[in-house]
Amino acid sequence: MDKLPLKHVVTVNERGSAIRAVRFNFDGEYCMTCGSDKSVKLWNPYKNILLKTYSGHGYEVLDCASSTDNSRLASCSADKTVVLWDVATGQVVRKYRGHLGRVNCVKFNSPDSSVILSGSYDATVRCWDCRSRSLEPIQIIDDAKDSISSLQVTENEILTGSVDSYSRIYDIRKGQLREDCMGESITSISITNDGQCILASLLASSIKLIDKDNGSVLNSFEGHVNKEYKVDSCVSSNDTHVMSGSEDGCIYFWDLIEAKVVTKTVDAHKGVVYSMSKHPEKNSILTAATDGVKLWTCNEDEIKDDEQQGIKST
Repeated sequence: MDKLPLKHVVTVNERGSAIRAVRFNFDGEYCMTCGSDKSVKLWNPYKNILLKTYSGHGYEVLDCASSTDNSRLASCSADKTVVLWDVATGQVVRKYRGHLGRVNCVKFNSPDSSVILSGSYDATVRCWDCRSRSLEPIQIIDDAKDSISSLQVTENEILTGSVDSYSRIYDIRKGQLREDCMGESITSISITNDGQCILASLLASSIKLIDKDNGSVLNSFEGHVNKEYKVDSCVSSNDTHVMSGSEDGCIYFWDLIEAKVVTKTVDAHKGVVYSMSKHPEKNSILTAATDGVKLWTCNEDEIKDDEQQGIKST
């Protein structure tokens, strides 16, 4: 357990508005938060310093993402729009309209961040070309039968999770689709660091580890509470543990192989732990709830290194 991010070191935006999502930027030096105040905020999470606020949505912002060079942000909102931001100036570069319902999740493609992908309550994923002046989507993916709740993008694949209980993997190179029924609505979907498995959180207080190649269930993780809300989960940086938020305010950690709860951070937050983001390299995570964002680590020396880096960068 000494290698798990159990040490709370910083609270970010403690008395601010309700947070719907927290995301590390691409290299983990900063983070973005978004939520009920209709804005995206850029933070140095290691010092709890607000660097910039990006305002332009009409309703609460539900997700955000950073480009691979950290120069741009993408955000999506209950106002049915997707916005591309310039990080340095805080200005809106493009505002994309076309979704028929709230937009739940957003990601850049890899590795060049030339396309934004957005998943919506309207059961579609829309792809937007950042390099073009056109505001029309270059592709609409409409295989889902219900809301797209979660979205992941790799260099060769698009992975979606839907309220219709299906995960869908689109192989971009081969033009193929594989669908796997999880039996319950999916609230979060991600890919393990080795690229071999899918982790799917379900509205049945269950998380399933799925073989990406054949769709077989390798393990199920239970003990947390996830019955009503979209709650994030992910694997640890070394693929040894599963981590998840919970509706009981705790953060849960399971052994990936044995599928047993190793420990939980009791009363980590005062409400539902909606969002979780792991550092791209170090064993640290950010968690978000209505009471703010918290940074957790297993090694405080790493945080001190990041503090210094953040000071230099600002």
